Amino acid sequence: MKSIAVAALSLALAGAAVAGPTCTTSKEGWKPEAAFKQDLQAQGYQIKVFKVTKGNCYEIYGTDKTGKKVEIYFDPVSGKAVKSE
Repeated sequence: MKSIAVAALSLALAGAAVAGPTCTTSKEGWKPEAAFKQDLQAQGYQIKVFKVTKGNCYEIYGTDKTGKKVEIYFDPVSGKAVKSE
């Protein structure tokens, strides 16, 4: 019984470790998605996946101008990167 509890706790902690950042609590002042994507593409990013996270960030998966794979979370109001992997 104890091993089941330990396994469940380990899974819960592992899930929390990969959670993304929280950027904002409201959608007020967000730059429109289409305009944000255009700005990133103008900087040389190739976007394969663009989404809004549970933490209200814009997140992209793709490549940068050098062709390196990226996963980046952006604040949708300021446009600044808040986390990259």
